[in-house]
Amino acid sequence: MKNDRTFYITTPIYYVNDVPHIGHAYTTVACDTVSRYKRLCGYDVCFLTGTDEHGQKIEQAAQKKGITPKQLADEVVTRYQGLWKTLNISNDRFIRTTDEKHKEAVRKIFNTMKEKGDIYLGHYEGWYCTPCETYLTETQLLDGNCCPSCGRETAKLKEPSYFFKMSKYADTLLKHIEDNKDFIRPESKRNEILSFLREGLRDLSVSRVTFKWGIPVPGDEDHVIYVWLDALTNYIAALNYGTEGENGADMQRYWPADYHVVGKDILRFHTVYWPTMLLSAGVPLPKSVFAHGWWTVEGQKMSKSMGNAIDPNWLVEKFGVDAIRYFLLREVPFGLDGDFSFKGLIHRINGDLANDLGNLLNRTMGMVNRYFDGTVPAYTVSGEFDTALEGLIDRVFDEVDVHLTNLAFNKALSSLWELVSGLNKYIDDTAPWALAKDEANRDRLGSVLYSVLDGIRLVSLLLYPFIPDTSESIRKQLNTKLDINKVDEKNLKAVRKLESGQKLGEAVQLFPRIDEKEMLESLKPAKPVKDEKKADETPAEPIDFAYFTKMVLKAAKVVSAEKVEKSDKLLKLQIDLGGETRQVVSGIAKSYSAEDMVGKTVCVVANLKPAKLMGIVSEGMILAATQGDKHIVLELPDSVEAGTIIK
Repeated sequence: MKNDRTFYITTPIYYVNDVPHIGHAYTTVACDTVSRYKRLCGYDVCFLTGTDEHGQKIEQAAQKKGITPKQLADEVVTRYQGLWKTLNISNDRFIRTTDEKHKEAVRKIFNTMKEKGDIYLGHYEGWYCTPCETYLTETQLLDGNCCPSCGRETAKLKEPSYFFKMSKYADTLLKHIEDNKDFIRPESKRNEILSFLREGLRDLSVSRVTFKWGIPVPGDEDHVIYVWLDALTNYIAALNYGTEGENGADMQRYWPADYHVVGKDILRFHTVYWPTMLLSAGVPLPKSVFAHGWWTVEGQKMSKSMGNAIDPNWLVEKFGVDAIRYFLLREVPFGLDGDFSFKGLIHRINGDLANDLGNLLNRTMGMVNRYFDGTVPAYTVSGEFDTALEGLIDRVFDEVDVHLTNLAFNKALSSLWELVSGLNKYIDDTAPWALAKDEANRDRLGSVLYSVLDGIRLVSLLLYPFIPDTSESIRKQLNTKLDINKVDEKNLKAVRKLESGQKLGEAVQLFPRIDEKEMLESLKPAKPVKDEKKADETPAEPIDFAYFTKMVLKAAKVVSAEKVEKSDKLLKLQIDLGGETRQVVSGIAKSYSAEDMVGKTVCVVANLKPAKLMGIVSEGMILAATQGDKHIVLELPDSVEAGTIIK
C-alpha cells in the first residue's frame, strides 16, 4: 500500500502530432518543480510524462506523408523528448501509447470493465470532432455543426460502437467530488464539473470502426478502442497495471496519483471519463486533478494562423532555460490564464534574478574576498538581527512547503524572494563595511558574512526545484559539498550547515542584465511580418464564379462595440443583419475605437463558420482594406438596410 512519503505526479500525455509550445512547457515545468522539491525533502517520487500516439488524426497525417502511423510517431516523439532535455525536466518515466505495456494495460482495463457488465455493443449516431477526439450532442454544437472547443466542423457519425455505462457511476462520482474538496482544483473548475454532473451523464461510446490506428477491442478487431479510454489509461499503464508479481508492485507503491496536472481544456476527460472508468475497474481514484489556465502571447491567443505560438527551444536559446522556467511559474497564479510578454520576461530577469538574487550573491562574495581573502569565516559571535533572520528562514521554508504542495508556484516564489530581500536587508542592517573598520569586530564581521553565505545556501535549496542550474551555480560559488537531497522538510531548513574554512569558488554572474530596448528590437525579426506590398504582387489563384457565389456578403449595422479585454487588436461587435443579431470579433482595434464603430454600416461575410478568438465566439467577418498595420473598414451608405445582400 502507498505510504505518505511517496509522491506520484503526471502531466497529460501530449499529442504526438502537435508542435510543442509554451503551454506544453508550462505544464511540464510545473510538474518538474514539484517533483524536484519532493525529492529534496526525501520523498520517493515518480514523475510521469509521455505522448499520445493513436487516433484518426495521426492515421490521416501519416497517409499524407506516405508512411505508417508508427513511423510518423517515431519521427515526431523526439520533439517532446528533446524539449524536456532542453528544459531540464527530471521525469522518472516517459510513456508512449504505442508501448506494448501500455497496450496491455488498455486491454486489461477494457476487459475488466466488460466483465463487470459495464461495456455493451450498440450503435452510435451523433456528432464527432476529429481534431478534439470528442463526441458531441446536437445542443453542444455551434452554428454550422461546429465544435464548441475548436470551432471546426464536426462529422455526423452512424456506426456500430461499444458503449461504457458511464451513467451508472454518475451519483458515485458526484458524491466523491462533493466529499473531497481537493479532488478537482482550482475550486472554480470543481464547481464547473459539479454543475455538469448534476445535469446527468450519458453512456459513452468507447470504440470506432472508421479507422484502424489504435488498440483493437479484445475479441472484436473490427473496432478500435476510443482514443480517450486508451490515452487516460497511461497513468496506470506506466505503473504496470494488471501485471502480476514484482512487476506489478509499482501500482501498490505509487497509486493513487497525488496529482494529475492538465490544461483546463481536457478537464472533463480527467474528472468525469477517467474516474468513472476507474470506478468500473475497481481502481482507487487519483487524489487530485489540477487544471491550469492557458497562455496568450502579447495579449493574443496562440494559433498557427497568427504565427505567435512561441517555440520554447527558441526562447531558451534567447534567454536561458532558468529565466524561462522562473518566468512561467512566477508570473501567473497556477490555475488562471496568463499572458506571455517579452517586456514582462525582461523585467523579471533584470529585477528579480539579476538585481535581487544576483546582487545578493555578488556583494556577499565581494566582501568575503575583501575582508577574509575569499575564505568562508566561522560563525562565532551572535548579535542583533540574527534571531530575526533565523525566524524569517524558518517561516519562508514552511510557507514554500505549503505553497508547493498546493501547486501555488507564484506564492512559493514570492515567499522565497522575501528571504532574498531579507538577506539583503540583513547586510544593510549589520553593515559589514562598518564592522571591518575595527579589528575588535572581526569575529562579529565573520559571523555576519557567514550568516549571509549560509542564508544564500538555504536560498539555493529552495531555488533548486524552480531553477536547478542556477542553484548548482550558487552552490559551486559557495564551494559547498553538502548533499542537496535532504531527509525531510525539517532537516532541509537547518541553519549554519555551510562548511567554514574553505575557499569560495570562482565568482560567476548568475543573470546578466538585459538591455530592454536592444533586446526588443532584436526580437522583431523573430515575429512573422506580412509584407503587404509583396502579397499584393503575388498573383492570386483564379477561382470560378460558382465558387465565389458560395460566399454570402451582407450589409450589417453595428449596434454596439467594446474592446476585448487583454487584447490591443480586437473589438467585439454586435451587428444587426436584418432581423438577426450576431457577434463578430474583429482585429481592427488599433485603427478604430469601439465608439467609432457604433452606427456604421459595414460589409460582412455572413456564412463564415463560427470561430473563437481569445475565447470569444465570432460569427462572421467584417471586410476591411489593409495598409501595413492600419485597417480601413469598408463602409456602406446609411441608406443601405441591414441584411441587404451584396453581390
